[in-house]
Amino acid sequence: MRTAKTWAALQRVRRVSSSAFNAASSTLDSISCRARIVAHNPHVNAFVHVSPPPSASSTTSALAEKSIAIKESICTKDMPTGCASAMLHDFRPPYDATVVRLLREAGADIIGKTNCDEFGMGSMNTHTIHGPVINPFGTSAHYSSSPLTSNAHSNPPERSAGGSSGGSAAAVAAGMCYAALGTDTGGSTRLPASYCGVVGLKPSYGLLSRWGVVSFADSLDCVGVLARRVCDVRTVFDALNVYDPRDPTAALPEIRAMARDTSRRRVNEIDWAGGRLDGLRIGVPQEYFPSEMAAAVIAPVQRVLAALKARGAQVVPVGMPSTLYTLSAYYVLASAEASSCLARFDGVQYGTHVRPPVGTDLSTSGVGKLYAESRSAGFGREVQKRILLGTYALSAGAFDNYFLQAQRVRELVKRDFRKVFMMQDYRQEVDFDVEAGHSDGSGAGVDVLLHPSAIQGPPLVKEKGLGGVAGYVQDVLTVPASLAGVAALSVPMAAGDAGPVGVSVVGQWGAEELVLAVGQVIEESF
Repeated sequence: MRTAKTWAALQRVRRVSSSAFNAASSTLDSISCRARIVAHNPHVNAFVHVSPPPSASSTTSALAEKSIAIKESICTKDMPTGCASAMLHDFRPPYDATVVRLLREAGADIIGKTNCDEFGMGSMNTHTIHGPVINPFGTSAHYSSSPLTSNAHSNPPERSAGGSSGGSAAAVAAGMCYAALGTDTGGSTRLPASYCGVVGLKPSYGLLSRWGVVSFADSLDCVGVLARRVCDVRTVFDALNVYDPRDPTAALPEIRAMARDTSRRRVNEIDWAGGRLDGLRIGVPQEYFPSEMAAAVIAPVQRVLAALKARGAQVVPVGMPSTLYTLSAYYVLASAEASSCLARFDGVQYGTHVRPPVGTDLSTSGVGKLYAESRSAGFGREVQKRILLGTYALSAGAFDNYFLQAQRVRELVKRDFRKVFMMQDYRQEVDFDVEAGHSDGSGAGVDVLLHPSAIQGPPLVKEKGLGGVAGYVQDVLTVPASLAGVAALSVPMAAGDAGPVGVSVVGQWGAEELVLAVGQVIEESF
């Protein structure tokens, strides 16, 4: 039967890929990972808390005794969860987040908590009370058995690890852990993965539980997975991809099953045998190649596309017309939700309390003065800025013109993705034949989209981020998938003097099986 044969062929490809790294993986045990943390974390600054070595695990799962790092915005009962903020610097949760609990049940070693931008707001990992994360690529800290090679320099320039999950990406790149969890609201897993030369997955919204994850923007936040190889990302994702009734945003089991089965069927229909990709349709969104993109990024993407086409894949251009408006909508929605989610941290009910100046008359100033003192001292400037912007967007005078318009744009973005993908979006109660792209003559109906993960390699830390238009353009590559809630994977494909470059594979909601399969082909080829 052709389906069984092609599935078996794909599994053989995965086993061959995995065997190439077996020796390297076996050295990343609990002790060696902690030894690398001791040796390299003083410079990289990826970890802010490290746990003691665990006792031997009695489980036989694929994650047994694998060291996995956790972003500091994900709750762990045995380590602080400070979100890189003075507001929560001493907060120690009495419980584990669901994703952490699942990892522990699988026998994983929760090795520590990683640095991040405060409350997940930033793209350079510089908005943090712990100090910036330094990209290990090109330094002696870079793990030599990573898929990308890196020539260590005696005095390399300090480059950004990206944000907001920069600590998680840097920890993986430096061989300090087998894998790491981050979060992704608008690219916070995929951008650090691209900058650090590792694999980063933003799963479909609602697949991985957000219970126990400190919120930035509830309708956008996802738990992300980072590792050196696609197969390792798959292993962690599979362990966490379960329905959690405590998460009100969790996708229902029947919807998960329909999407998973459809994605797997499509994987089986593609002829993976003999290194061929016959039947695979790849869309290239024209709006994702702006003029500001560096030539060092475009050339590797072109090589990837040419190689995939030579192996039988069909590469077609697709249009995503709503891309022009995505950033405006994203910053309105994300800031508005941040204003709401972070309102609980007032220094009275939750968060660090700062006393008003001596002599303050609270009978006239009221509790507002109490809140203002604590929030001004507890939140950094970037978080304060976004809270203020979000509060304005939610105000009576601006709500219709900003927040509601942004929600309308978000629906247009979702429609763009539904039109280009062959697979149905099972979250939508729509007629597939009407919404699918292959019905409108546009040449769409693709399995995945492929585009660069970043407009350039990792910038220098001293640059303080991408300035002006460049910083705005960067988000165009990651924000649309977040607004649509679809699956997106960044895979390293090249590295030059300016650092690693990643390519993004984006699929329909629930199409992780297909996205990871394509990502693995890219990983094995480059």
